[in-house]
Amino acid sequence: MHDIRFIRENPEAFDAALARRGVVPVSSAILDLDTRRRAVTAKVQDAQARRNEASKAIGQAMGQGDKDKAESLKAEVAELKQTMPALEDEDRQLAAQLDAAMAALPNLPADDVPIGVSEDENIELAKWGDLREFSFTPQEHADIGPALGLDFETGAAISGARFTFLRGGIARLHRALGQFMLDHQTSVNGYTECAPPLLVRDEAVYGTGQLPKFSEDLFQTTDGRWLIPTAEVSLTNAVREQIVDEARLPIRMTALTQCFRSEAGAAGKDTRGFIRQHQFEKVELVSVVRPEDSEAEHERMLGAAKGVLEALELPYRTMLLCTGDMGATARKTYDLEVWLPGQAAYREISSCSNCGDYQTRRMNTRYKPAGAKATEFLHTLNGSGLAVGRTLVAVLENYQNEDGSVTVPAALKPYMGGVEQLTPET
Repeated sequence: MHDIRFIRENPEAFDAALARRGVVPVSSAILDLDTRRRAVTAKVQDAQARRNEASKAIGQAMGQGDKDKAESLKAEVAELKQTMPALEDEDRQLAAQLDAAMAALPNLPADDVPIGVSEDENIELAKWGDLREFSFTPQEHADIGPALGLDFETGAAISGARFTFLRGGIARLHRALGQFMLDHQTSVNGYTECAPPLLVRDEAVYGTGQLPKFSEDLFQTTDGRWLIPTAEVSLTNAVREQIVDEARLPIRMTALTQCFRSEAGAAGKDTRGFIRQHQFEKVELVSVVRPEDSEAEHERMLGAAKGVLEALELPYRTMLLCTGDMGATARKTYDLEVWLPGQAAYREISSCSNCGDYQTRRMNTRYKPAGAKATEFLHTLNGSGLAVGRTLVAVLENYQNEDGSVTVPAALKPYMGGVEQLTPET
């Protein structure tokens, strides 16, 4: 959601910022709606004030014995009572139209976000780690995984495409990854562990920006609730409709949850393997901070995600997303892409975004700065720390051996009960 006052005062700058995301100018249409709504609101307020004033005057006229004046005032009040509902209804309709128009717009990109239309125009900022030199041709996880317990056929038989059944050692490795990530983010980076709901109401997914525009990416239950696409939804909404005590800031939360996505826009993409699933686990990072702290918090969150990859000794690169590849709620996004030797490519494993006050305006989440009279909207950030399934893929491909076995990374051995290697079923 955007600040209507900013649009009123800076219409050209607002349109120019949206144009960097490929959005046509909208300020004139929004300001037209705003002007009409404000005019009707003023009429409603004037009518309410006049009704109250006339109602008081009736008693005064009656007390003074001026029946004619009292009757005239009564007639005026009766007429106002008849005309006001239509005005109030028009006011509500215009307010709803304005809110809908504003809610459909993406966030304004930060000044240092590169302009582009696709991932091809993202900027590589850095690389970490040495790519392993194999004495054999490394395979993709979808080829070595089935013998280790990554069962695509059973998952598809039970639930359909983009579902996988994990069993045995690979199920344990998957669990170990999630627990390791959660422990790392709480003990090393100071995030508070949370166990949030997986089903949320409309206002929650509206607050983080999935509704109204991206409902096709979500799964909805028969009673109208939504399965979370990421714990960002539940964690961020933990502060909705609140004036947060400044002493609580920054708020840093993390959760390991199941996530559910319809992948409506991913037809034909990653149909093979474990990269893109309808149901998956992810360790999510969410921060709620003062506006002046959000840029530093963004770098800190990125470092928290990097730390997991480095602890697992997985090579990766850091990307700054261009305007065309960035999510609608973000003003700036970094992606971490892990090296997959089986694919001979870097693939996204974490996305860390600074949303500014875009979400807090939708959630009405504010704080009162020390010494200030008025409240201000806080800033929110979210990131993956990391996607568990994709990290499993990276471990399988980077730690594979020629005989089809996979070595357990040193950081995960305490979580594997002494198991040091996954071996194929014979």
